[in-house]
Amino acid sequence: MKHNNKFVLVLISMTTALFLTACTGDQEKSNNENHNSHANMEHSGSGDLPAGLKEAANPTYKVGSKAIITDDHMPGMDGAEATIVGAYDTTVYSLSYDPKNGGDRVERHEWVIHEELLDAGAKPLKPGDEATINTNHMEGMQGAKAVIDTAEEITVYMVDFSPTDGSEKVTNHQWVTEDELSPAK
Repeated sequence: MKHNNKFVLVLISMTTALFLTACTGDQEKSNNENHNSHANMEHSGSGDLPAGLKEAANPTYKVGSKAIITDDHMPGMDGAEATIVGAYDTTVYSLSYDPKNGGDRVERHEWVIHEELLDAGAKPLKPGDEATINTNHMEGMQGAKAVIDTAEEITVYMVDFSPTDGSEKVTNHQWVTEDELSPAK
């Protein structure tokens, strides 16, 4: 009888340990996905532009020139040399939304431009305004209701770059703002 009690106690202990380990792993994965809101981002794009987007008249970084990306929207981006594919004057937004396909709320996603919002009107939106996203930079983004966190009239760039982490080359990435670039050396 004593032998069976020890066996049951060991079995319960092992089951509890496995359960706690599994829960901890799920929580860690969930926290990492929330921290990196660009985990499901479409890195390369078709190069298609939203209707009404205007080319920048006098961009700091000309089409065909090189620049260094100084932000990390995704792994391998910070420090990568970019080739400027397009330069456009617009209003750029960071925004928060609940993905249409479920999942955790995305906070302060960077960047969606004015022309990628459904029926946004001619005037720039302001922080706190609501809008419907009309692009799919990330899974579940298209058609989601969003709240504008920040709004800035600035030149945005579409770029090609090879990530510093050795992953596959990214083409037609939308969007990098002018203050996320520095001159190539």
